[in-house]
Amino acid sequence: MPISPLLLLILAFALGLSGVAGGVLWARRRSVTICPERDSHDRLARLLVDEFEGHSNGWFWRTDAEGCLSYLSAKVAAELDAPDAPALGQPLPTLFRMDSASPETERTLGFHLAARTAFSNYSVRPASRAKLERWWSISGRPIADSAGAFLGFVGSGSDLTETRRADAEITRLALFDGLTGLANRQRLRLSLEQTLSASSVAPRTSALLLLDLDRFKAVNDTLGHHTGDALLKQVAQRLQRAIGGNGLVGRLGGDEFQVILPNETDRTRLGDLARRVIFDLSQPYTIEGSAISIGCSIGVAIAPEDGHDAETLVRNADLALYAAKGDGRGIHRFFRPEMLAGAQSRKQLEDDLRDALAANQFFVAYQPVVSTKTERIVGYEALLRWEHPTRGLISPADFVPVAEDCGLIESIGEWVLRTACLDAACWPKDVRVAVNVSPIQFANPALPTVVTSALAKSGIAPDRLELEITEGVFVNENAATEQMFRTLKGCGVRLALDDFGTGYSSLGYLKKAPFDKIKIDQSFVRGAAIAGNRNAAIIKAIVSLAETLGMETTAEGVENHDEIALIRELGCSHIQGYVYGKPARAPDVLEQLAAGGGRAIANGFRVSRSPRTAMLRTARIQAGDIVGEVRIRNLSTTGAMIDGIDVEAGAGEFEVLIELLEDQMFPATLRWAADGKAGLAFAESFNLERLAAATTAPVRKAG
Repeated sequence: MPISPLLLLILAFALGLSGVAGGVLWARRRSVTICPERDSHDRLARLLVDEFEGHSNGWFWRTDAEGCLSYLSAKVAAELDAPDAPALGQPLPTLFRMDSASPETERTLGFHLAARTAFSNYSVRPASRAKLERWWSISGRPIADSAGAFLGFVGSGSDLTETRRADAEITRLALFDGLTGLANRQRLRLSLEQTLSASSVAPRTSALLLLDLDRFKAVNDTLGHHTGDALLKQVAQRLQRAIGGNGLVGRLGGDEFQVILPNETDRTRLGDLARRVIFDLSQPYTIEGSAISIGCSIGVAIAPEDGHDAETLVRNADLALYAAKGDGRGIHRFFRPEMLAGAQSRKQLEDDLRDALAANQFFVAYQPVVSTKTERIVGYEALLRWEHPTRGLISPADFVPVAEDCGLIESIGEWVLRTACLDAACWPKDVRVAVNVSPIQFANPALPTVVTSALAKSGIAPDRLELEITEGVFVNENAATEQMFRTLKGCGVRLALDDFGTGYSSLGYLKKAPFDKIKIDQSFVRGAAIAGNRNAAIIKAIVSLAETLGMETTAEGVENHDEIALIRELGCSHIQGYVYGKPARAPDVLEQLAAGGGRAIANGFRVSRSPRTAMLRTARIQAGDIVGEVRIRNLSTTGAMIDGIDVEAGAGEFEVLIELLEDQMFPATLRWAADGKAGLAFAESFNLERLAAATTAPVRKAG
């Protein structure tokens, strides 16, 4: 008697059908005597099948010679059955389709059935009848009778659904940012490489935007990472809405985002998009009932002109972002080749800086601080100078930020402190020395130890040392900040608030921090003696505030006699500036003290007027959302006269941005306007030497 089909199925898999490399399983027919064991074998076969199918993710199937299903495990049949077309009796290829993600798609199920060849571990999905998303792995072999006649296929399958879902989740985690849901660094890299690869085959252009949030660190430090994370989610939503379907938006990490824009290189459209993104991201956010405001800076690079490969394009977009942040933040910059040259120069500067301290290339210069009442020298500010062996004197404005970025500022700052204390030991005992302390130094708990060590080694009294601290130390204000102030005051030194009003301004820290002096920044002193300038009122307010709090005041950047008179009239305690002397080396300080008997002699011009350069060139100007062009008639370090601007009568003063160098906007205040002309006062002093390398633009009609 022949073996039952069901038992044959079990025996086939027991013999390892799915693991055999090839060949055909032959079912040998034998005549046997009917015996009671027949029913026992069938029951055993059914038990084995039920056990296997019921307690594992495996299942069985069989087709007839025409390729139609003659057996299918019930649990899979339930997935594939349709009311009008049960799975049994259907051709196998109509029930399953190859998974498009599988590399075996070159050889389909229909091919194997027609060719009567075995197949193994094919990933398939339901062709149309599945009630749920399912993935299976199936294997099968042809079978024939003893005469070689083809009987059909037998095979097995296993459920891959959970595995595929887990793989999809792993892929999602590998390619998407877990916090914001945007593309992550890996996906951005792959997408950019694919975009640029496609461009090499069929030339096309693309743009890359790098974004960095301004003031985000302060949110994290003051309100906590929970609030910071909630803020990042809202930023991601706004950024995604702004870009829409025009590109891929992703988060690189922290507060850095990236946007890939295929087929977009129009600088006007890109500039408009960047400004819109900056505007959108700068609007207040509401998190747990609190309003939070941040900003955004953007760097833009365009392929292929700014880079043919991903690494170069990202580097150049990053350089453009660095320029945007350096030019005042809250703006965008397109990459320019000179940015790369600047970065290379900065890298060389960093390398040279690492050798400068050991090579004794630094020295300290001292600028006198003079009493407004007696004109006696009451102290000197210690100013770091670097004499490069080949480049000569390098401005602190150029190398101090580099020292802060590369971690050298603490060792350099300690050297300045110790040197200044030793030099001050040679001065009269009533002359103080002021030393700048960077926010990085201030945050180091070891600072008080360094201070007491410098005092002990020099032998000067603690109250002769004045530490100048900028408002930057309050950006990350916490309990450690307050403790540092208390510890430093406990050392007996004086504390001065430097550059007041130019940084993270808040009157709250004047109440908490034990300052002995407020230093009024030169930006308020510059032009204060000119009629109609509001700086005098600001200086008067600062002096009044300081007196109320029991603090002294020093006006910085005083350069002429009428400014001395004004500062004295406004009640400021001390004056510092070129009018009483430029910074000098230690031996020259001793000569200065000896020659004048401790008194300072004023030099310089009598009246305030910065040298002006006449010119005729066009420049972009921006007031709020309005952008136009004007002509610059003359330019000085402190301001400019322009024409071609239409200002309503009685508009008063307002803030603008003006393009003094190509694609570089500088903040200024429009002070007056009449007959199409206007006067601008720059927020910061402008170095006229920067115009030397600039190409004069042709005059265009102002708009």
